[in-house]
Amino acid sequence: MGKLQKLAMSDEGFIFDPETGSSFTVNQTGLFILKLLKEGKSQEEVVEALTEEFDVSREEAARDLIDFLEQLRLNGLLREEKSV
Repeated sequence: MGKLQKLAMSDEGFIFDPETGSSFTVNQTGLFILKLLKEGKSQEEVVEALTEEFDVSREEAARDLIDFLEQLRLNGLLREEKSV
C-alpha cells in the first residue's frame, strides 16, 4: 500500500494525492480506515477497529471495508488485491 503512505489527509476528510494532483473527500469512517491503513494495519485489524469504534457487526465492518477498498482501487489509490 505504498501509494497510501504518500497521501496527505486533513482531519476534515480532504485527501490529496501528490503523485497525480487529484483530491478526494471521505467521511469520518473513510478517514478512520485510511489512517489505519497508513499505519500499516492489516485488513483484519481494520475490521476489528471498525467494530469497536462504530459499534457495528463484524460482517458489516468487513463489507464496508471491502466496498471502501474497491473505491480506493477505482480512484487509483490502491493497487493491491486483498480480501478480508
